[in-house]
Amino acid sequence: MFDSSQTVDTDSELKERVRAFWQAHPCGTKFSDAEIGTREFFARIEAHRYAKEWHIPEAADFAGARGLRVLEIGCGLGTDGVRFAKAGADYTGVDLTDAAIELARKRFELSGLRGELRVSDAENLDFADESFDLVYSHGVLHHTPDIARAVSEIHRVLKPGGRAIVMLYHRDSYNYRVGICILRRAGARLLKSESGLKLVHRMTGEPIDSLREHARIVKASTNGYLSSDEFLSQSTDGAGNPLARVYSRREARELFKDFREVKLRAYFLNKRFVPVIGGLLPRTIESALATRWGWHLWIYATK
Repeated sequence: MFDSSQTVDTDSELKERVRAFWQAHPCGTKFSDAEIGTREFFARIEAHRYAKEWHIPEAADFAGARGLRVLEIGCGLGTDGVRFAKAGADYTGVDLTDAAIELARKRFELSGLRGELRVSDAENLDFADESFDLVYSHGVLHHTPDIARAVSEIHRVLKPGGRAIVMLYHRDSYNYRVGICILRRAGARLLKSESGLKLVHRMTGEPIDSLREHARIVKASTNGYLSSDEFLSQSTDGAGNPLARVYSRREARELFKDFREVKLRAYFLNKRFVPVIGGLLPRTIESALATRWGWHLWIYATK
């Protein structure tokens, strides 16, 4: 017989591991070597984000949020949140970790902007029904154990006619099918030697320290290699990441089935995994390829 209490315990333990990982590695901090919490620290993170993922301002439609009550689930350091606030939104940001909220508050303070920022769990939002016009979540919900519950919570807190804009990792992307399933698996074998590790660093540009941590995990694997699920998690947001999932378009539509209208759009071709010509692709071609093979699957759902 299926023991539901065991599933709850397992999900609870997994979520604590997720919380601990992001508490120790607030999203985006690795992209700045300036003193944490300074203007320069936040400026470098913002510059990196919108240079690498240049599609975000248009895809998120920050400008269209003026006058709306906006909730961001997984606000991280407040980088996108500041854009919403600058556009004139009544902004609320939540995150699973104290570390992110502390830095997001500092970011808003330095920008002279108002916003409510608090620790909260995507699967158990502490807001009343029909509280928001827009719920935004970029690259967060694929890290929570019960994503269906999180989507249900989004539906609950949205006003009738309100919209959800959510980005999830895309199963049918070049980054997953080729970059992770083929290239990173081959590269992981190279990490077992120092020369192989340095070769992977030269080929991908991934930091040496990160690769050494991946190498430690690969060597410690009891079956000689990581399982498919664990390998995916370790290959997305850094070594030690306990949970990441990918979703097909069909799976995304199923998750948002309670919404009256759902539209999908793929963005972001991770050019690091496109040999030789990746860095040379103009944005027009990159965007066209990403429409089909993009790593980021954006869901636009209307309640």
